[in-house]
Amino acid sequence: MNLRGIHIIALVLLLGIVWAFVTAPPPLPAEGERSEASGPMIPIERVFRTIAAENDQVRALYTAEIVGAGKKVGLAFDEDWEDDDVQAGPLPALFLRKAADSIAASSVPLRLFLGSHFPIKSTNAFKGEQVGRFEELLASGEAQFFLDPESSRHTAMFPDVASAAPCVTCHNEHPDSPKVDWKLDDIMGATTWLYPKGEVSEAEFLEIIGVVRAGFRDAYRAYLAELESFAERPSLGERWPAEGFCLPDEEAFMGRFSERASAATVDRLIRGR
Repeated sequence: MNLRGIHIIALVLLLGIVWAFVTAPPPLPAEGERSEASGPMIPIERVFRTIAAENDQVRALYTAEIVGAGKKVGLAFDEDWEDDDVQAGPLPALFLRKAADSIAASSVPLRLFLGSHFPIKSTNAFKGEQVGRFEELLASGEAQFFLDPESSRHTAMFPDVASAAPCVTCHNEHPDSPKVDWKLDDIMGATTWLYPKGEVSEAEFLEIIGVVRAGFRDAYRAYLAELESFAERPSLGERWPAEGFCLPDEEAFMGRFSERASAATVDRLIRGR
């Protein structure tokens, strides 16, 4: 069988396994009950790189095709989007926070937060070892991988780049922003992942991917649920804001994300990159 055929089979298997976790993530066994001798172990750095790439894809999709295109047709997005008197969706950073909350509520000991030297919320400020590592990231532009002595967790920090105008405008105009001269392509912070182990089994790798994708699903689902209280609701289905006052439903949103992310994820599984 040629490499293309292997990729197709692997992609089908990955999507089937991950979809099972996304639709109904099963409880994981206790840490001591996991069998890690059934196959090769995978360095946590590769896991971090994989889920960071998936996060980049879903955030780019949400930022450009939901927030950016949505604002042009009258959809609103606000930091107080969950307040009863606000009819808006989550800003991109808050979409990530909602996904992080879902991940934290799962049985997989993975954590995610968006940190910065100039955070709007003080809870997003880096602490301890993270401060120096972020300085290294700013200097090099490269992701940082280290064992955080304070949390005893393996940590990965990936540059969070101002790649879209709405991100820059929001931070520069926010009354609580400590920095108001952000420009496109600035590194505004770092998407930071934490996990307690330095390597995982293949089964754990797929569990982590599944829980991360479930987080993306839950974040978008929360936005759709918020629409129920809107006086004027966009139509839901297969159409996107670029086509009018409408939004993709959960299946359409996750389907487009999966189309863009899954091939690269399978490649990492096969080639180990």
